Amino acid sequence: MIERLCVIGVGLIGGSLARALRAAAACREVVGAGRSVANLQTAVELGVIDRYETDLAQAVSGADMVVLCVPLGAMEGVFTAIKGRLAEQAVLTDAGSAKGSVIEAAQRVFGSVPDFFVPGHPIAGTEQSGVEASFPGLYQRRRVILTPLPNTLSSATERVRAMWEVTGAQVVNMDPVHHDEVLAATSHLPHLLAYSLVDTLSRLDENNEVFDYAAGGFRDFTRIASSDPVMWRDICLANADAILQMIEYFVDDLQALGEAIRRHDGEQLLAVFTAAKAARDCFIEKTTE
Repeated sequence: MIERLCVIGVGLIGGSLARALRAAAACREVVGAGRSVANLQTAVELGVIDRYETDLAQAVSGADMVVLCVPLGAMEGVFTAIKGRLAEQAVLTDAGSAKGSVIEAAQRVFGSVPDFFVPGHPIAGTEQSGVEASFPGLYQRRRVILTPLPNTLSSATERVRAMWEVTGAQVVNMDPVHHDEVLAATSHLPHLLAYSLVDTLSRLDENNEVFDYAAGGFRDFTRIASSDPVMWRDICLANADAILQMIEYFVDDLQALGEAIRRHDGEQLLAVFTAAKAARDCFIEKTTE
């Protein structure tokens, strides 16, 4: 049981976490915090949080679990605001999509990463944002990655693990560097491709006609380009090295595909498409088991 949960950044991710914990009766009180009073008032009206504070230091006062659900670029400012204001037995965690930058921000603010801080990342979301889009089932059968450091208290890690498991998530531990490499490939690069494709097509002279004739394939592929631009700007800057490496891999393969088309090499095209289909079919089969 979490006595007082403080969610800093009450949007899709933080709001869904609060809803899930409420639905499971695993939390006595939820305090929301952020800059937008209107958003926080909406969260109260929707029953996502019990009350709110715009002063982050006041918000974390007395909380035994504090979850940061803010853009990566805002993490350091939040750490600074709550430094020295956490309860003695409080556990601190986050939901950032890149772990290296969050850990570095904690080191700069606290001098070293606190042993009560458990970096984390729920692999869940939709293209929608805001507390209105939150729902309690967001984390059902989704993975949550925790990246505790050597000095992280095992008791803190277990408390964060238990919190996420209550939401229906499958929790795994991972090295933070490996996490950033994996997410660059499976999440960050796909978002970049979706954003880039929509931007390219929107700048064509005949873009109105292009979008008029776009069908389901375009809609499915580009759905994630409706995600929060600020969040994805921060992710790209925070995980730049791993993302750039994946872009290089992808560009090389895309150029090879272009060469196959130029050569009218149907066998090469078929080989790539067949391998890709088999890999995706295997992925879909595993995720629906």
